[in-house]
Amino acid sequence: MTHSLHIAVIEDSDIDQVVDLWQRCGLVVPWNDPHKDIAFARATPNSDVLIGRRDNRIIAAVLVGHDGHRGNVYYVSVDPDHQGHGLGRAIMDAAADWLRQRGVWKLNIMVRGTNRKVISFYERWGAEQEDRAVLSYWLTPRPDSSSE
Repeated sequence: MTHSLHIAVIEDSDIDQVVDLWQRCGLVVPWNDPHKDIAFARATPNSDVLIGRRDNRIIAAVLVGHDGHRGNVYYVSVDPDHQGHGLGRAIMDAAADWLRQRGVWKLNIMVRGTNRKVISFYERWGAEQEDRAVLSYWLTPRPDSSSE
């Protein structure tokens, strides 16, 4: 069953509620400051944070952006009390629409290979796994010894 959401771009007054949502969804890690990530996304027209609101409460969110060539999503989240009702699909559809409106033709999604639940979600949404290697190179000192 799909429930409707009012999708909007994040505003200053929404930030703490979005960070709380991300924390409750287990998406916040010590080496990524969510306030800094939100500020960084909002500082350019190539990225933003979209929120899904129902009854004046934020219950879904996604950080979406592009590099002029491909789109990416981060912090895809649905309130744990509202999962399993199509809201993940709704917030991903909103992110895809945001990218389409900017002329982006492909969305890349990175998920740890061991996270089968999330991979299955994206496959049900219509994403396909591709044979790619994801490499990273730290431009600043690595925040910790994790593999993020």
